[in-house]
Amino acid sequence: MTGLTEIKHEAWRYMNRIQSGQNENALSSFAYDDTFCEAVGVLESDPIVHTWFHQPTIVLGTQDTRLQDVFFAKEHLEKAGYTIIVRNSGGAVMLDSGVLNISLIFKDQKSLSIDPTYELMFNLIQQMYSDAPYPIEAKEIVGSYCPGNYDLSMQGKKFAGISQRRLRNGTAVQIYLAITGSGSERATTIQQFYSLAEQTSSETTMTIDPSTMASLSELYGQPLTVQDGENRLINTFDMLGKTLQPKEMSGDEQQRLTKRLKMVYERNDKILYKS
Repeated sequence: MTGLTEIKHEAWRYMNRIQSGQNENALSSFAYDDTFCEAVGVLESDPIVHTWFHQPTIVLGTQDTRLQDVFFAKEHLEKAGYTIIVRNSGGAVMLDSGVLNISLIFKDQKSLSIDPTYELMFNLIQQMYSDAPYPIEAKEIVGSYCPGNYDLSMQGKKFAGISQRRLRNGTAVQIYLAITGSGSERATTIQQFYSLAEQTSSETTMTIDPSTMASLSELYGQPLTVQDGENRLINTFDMLGKTLQPKEMSGDEQQRLTKRLKMVYERNDKILYKS
C-alpha cells in the first residue's frame, strides 16, 4: 500500500487557501500548484499540502475547448452564473463552495511513478473517511464526468476524482472532494455543457449519467462540511506522525507565482477568448 510514509518528510508546509482563495478565479489555484511544484522541485522546499475551494466554476479540459459549439455553451453557462476556465489536462469538472480541493505536492521520487502517486491520495482519503458507511473504491465510474481509473466512489457513486501534474522535478497529486450539495445536480450541469457544445455535431464526446455521482453528505446520509473535511485532513496527518506547518511563501516563490499567474491567464484567454 502506497501512503504518506513514502514521502520521507515528517514536516509538510500547510498552504490553506480556503478563506483567502474562495473569491479568486480558480486559475489562481492552478498557478499556485505549479509554483509549489517549483518550490519542492527546484527550491528544495518541504512537501506541501494545498487546500482551496472556489465559487461556481466549470473547469474544462483542453479537448473540451475543441468541441464544435464550445463558445455557445460557454456563453450560455456564463449567463447562468458560472465562471468557465480551461486547465492543461483532463475533462470538464465542477467546482463550488461544497467541493474541497486538496493538492499533495512533493519532489519527484523514483518510488512514486504515476499509479503509486494516485494510490497515495486514494489511501489518504480512505484514512480521512475511515468511518464511511460503505467501502471507498478507486475505479472508473462510467457515466460520471471526467472519468478515470482513480474515480473514488461508494456503492458505484462517484464523489471525487484524482489527477496529477509533474513540473520542474515536482509532483502535484490533486483531488476534488464533493462534500456537500448534490452530486447529480453538478453532473447535470456538466451534461448540459456537453449537450450545448455538441448540439450541431454528429458525434457525442461524453455521455453523462447524473445518477452516477453523489456528494459525501449524500452518501453518509447526514450533513458534512468542507471544514469537517479540512479537520479530517489535519487529524489524519497527525495520526500518521506528519506535522502540517503553515508557512508564508518566500520572495522567490512569490516571484515565481507572479510569472505562473501570467502564464495561466494568458493561456486561458488565448483559448477561450479567441476571435
